[in-house]
Amino acid sequence: MKALAELLEGYQGPLLRANALDVARLDPADPRRDRLLLTGPRIAAIAASIRKVSRLPDPSGRLLDRRVLTNGLRVEKRSVPLGVVGAIYESRPNVTFDIAALCLRSRNGCLLKGSQEAAETNRAGIRLIRRALKAGGMPPDCVVLLPPEREVVAELLTATRWVDVIIPRGSDALIRYVRANSLVPVIETGAGVCHVYVEKEADLDMAVRIVVNAKVSRPSVCNAMDTLIVDRRIAPALLSGLRGPLEKNGVEIFADAAGVRMLRGYPLLRGATEEDYAREWLSLKCAVKVVAGMDEALAHIGRYSTRHSEAIVSGNKKQCERFLAEVDAAAVYANASTRFTDGEELGLGVEIGISTQKLHARGPFALEKLVTEKWIMRGNGQVR
Repeated sequence: MKALAELLEGYQGPLLRANALDVARLDPADPRRDRLLLTGPRIAAIAASIRKVSRLPDPSGRLLDRRVLTNGLRVEKRSVPLGVVGAIYESRPNVTFDIAALCLRSRNGCLLKGSQEAAETNRAGIRLIRRALKAGGMPPDCVVLLPPEREVVAELLTATRWVDVIIPRGSDALIRYVRANSLVPVIETGAGVCHVYVEKEADLDMAVRIVVNAKVSRPSVCNAMDTLIVDRRIAPALLSGLRGPLEKNGVEIFADAAGVRMLRGYPLLRGATEEDYAREWLSLKCAVKVVAGMDEALAHIGRYSTRHSEAIVSGNKKQCERFLAEVDAAAVYANASTRFTDGEELGLGVEIGISTQKLHARGPFALEKLVTEKWIMRGNGQVR
């Protein structure tokens, strides 16, 4: 993997040229454009992430349990690779490198199915990956890039003899399709409909900082805030404080009736529909909901959340603890931005995605979760 990091840094030109071809096909207003775009600094960040993965301990082959039964049978439980990981993802060329590095470090093979939008970038990337594998004396087919056409997905989802697990990463529509059609076991990395709830005892300056960061620091990613929920007792003051920074960043707001009244005069203001509260915006847009208190906030989150990342801002410790305990999500926050739901930020290295399901992995699906368990028994003739 160190060889791959070096190749990335030394051969940026071909990768950037391939990426430029993909980016040119997208409308500049398309929210996928930011996800697709590669730059020198972004390539350097990918190389740095690969180096971090190479330094992480191999999660496979670890002794998890050892015992001797009364009949003398010696029993061990060890971690082993999942096998062949099939990954389906959209418009994120960095994911090609991230998944390859994670699978190689955990001794898994991988089949990568990227989107048509990133086809040229992914082809250039896989050439570097295969070159690095050859340089390291490993079979190049440890990592295989499948054709970008959609028809390939159906074949991948039914390849039960060859593929051990499917991991979809992308839109809610993609994840639902894979879940409904796959014969291969699926580990979901869910879409984010993320909320920040500003409770009545919040520090307003802190709340403004958290809301602005959660919305505008990188709006095209799954841990960005989609809906701001605010207690009606502090809503006028909070929304007043947010006007300037949100307008400066070009954030379009879709608010309920109370929010529209308080934000009158904001140039990018719209009335919210029911569908707006269920949207993962992936852009400089957000919904606003004014509530009577914690019960209404929790009910709103329970109805619209995709169980990705949810946050409360409050100076009341009891209310914070109630929120952390009652909200059903992979990541919950008190007085911090939802943008920290990320393997790198949490010290896990890069991740395949953020799992929103409850079996096997939840939250950042990183290196440590790319293994399963194997029981090993050694005897000397025992029978049952």
